[in-house]
Amino acid sequence: QVKLVESGGGSVQPGGSLKLSCAASGRTFAGFAMGWFRQAPGKEREFVAAISWGGGNTYYLDSVKGRFTISRTNAKNTVYLQMNSLKPEDTAVYYCAARPRPFYSDSPLEELSYDYWGQGTQVTVSS
Repeated sequence: QVKLVESGGGSVQPGGSLKLSCAASGRTFAGFAMGWFRQAPGKEREFVAAISWGGGNTYYLDSVKGRFTISRTNAKNTVYLQMNSLKPEDTAVYYCAARPRPFYSDSPLEELSYDYWGQGTQVTVSS
């Protein structure tokens, strides 16, 4: 079993920055592909970003491209989401997701491509 714990959420003004972290434990992190999703009040959960095991492939929601950066430190079993130029529409609960194998033909954008989920961390962007 894999446990994912997100941290780094909080409240920030528009234009501000936050860095989310997701620490994995419970089994070896080797080979895991990782993703971030978010769910705003009254909306369905949506894909935000994903990264391959080696970090060579990254994927982003169009609306966050150029503002958000996903990265990982495999030695620390941790994946990050650096969020800059935050907007009120970025307000949501952010979830970390893990998949213990490469994406292959599965889409990194789909929830069903992931096996493990964290509990989420709240991000609020408001003036």
